[in-house]
Amino acid sequence: MTSLANPLAIAVFDIDGVLRDVGNSYRRALADTVEAFTGGSYRPSPEEIDQLKGAGRWNNDWEGSQELVYRYFESQGQSRGAIALDYDQIVGFFQRRYRGPNPADPDHWTGYITQEPLLVDAEYFEGLTRDRIVWGFFSGATQGSARFVLERRLGLSNPVLVAMEDAPGKPDPTGLFTVVETLTKHHDLPPNLPVIYAGDTVADMQTIVQARQKARQKGSAQERWLGVGVLPPHVVAGEDTYRQTYSDALTKAGANRVISRVTDLTAAYLEGLLGQKNGR
Repeated sequence: MTSLANPLAIAVFDIDGVLRDVGNSYRRALADTVEAFTGGSYRPSPEEIDQLKGAGRWNNDWEGSQELVYRYFESQGQSRGAIALDYDQIVGFFQRRYRGPNPADPDHWTGYITQEPLLVDAEYFEGLTRDRIVWGFFSGATQGSARFVLERRLGLSNPVLVAMEDAPGKPDPTGLFTVVETLTKHHDLPPNLPVIYAGDTVADMQTIVQARQKARQKGSAQERWLGVGVLPPHVVAGEDTYRQTYSDALTKAGANRVISRVTDLTAAYLEGLLGQKNGR
């Protein structure tokens, strides 16, 4: 156990769209999968994928792929019950696109995951530590995919991570609580330290709202749970009206603030956010 003198806050990060640009990887694999399982008849646009995720229910891209396939065939007059889809086949196809032909062997991945631009570097997290911010990760990605970017590409050493296999999907806050509890124990943190969750989707912000609700039910400090929405790169690069619409959706879902890049989330920024929250 390592203690940290006078910690400022706990920062928990989503990964996809926050630490790495998945516009040409996860989202591309999703579009490929939908196109393949609709026989080449339909390929969802980035805006259509955003609309799907904006509902807050489709954080899992395998399930999102299946849902868009269902919706396409329903638009063609077929009932969902008559559509023969094999979920395992959808997952397998998606993983071969995203990871490559050997999806179970990270030493030989050649898929879209190897081409993802990083949106942060290890120095960013080193700076957070110097500024007394304890950090960890709660992601809907698989353990393999998440650790590939955190450890292999960013060079972080055994970071605290809760991934798809470890907790219910968002917006259930169980995984977020687990990260916070693990960090608190590992660093001997004081109780009720502010928690900031940074994510790029409606489901991420709904997660922080549910965390507040559960804290209220337990009689603990609900105001400690803060959400910071991060605009994903394809939104930042889009039209002003699209950026504003996306930002408004994150705010409506529970974000206390919305930023254009995760590296804007510095100690100074957090101190301003916490000061505003506390009325100073």
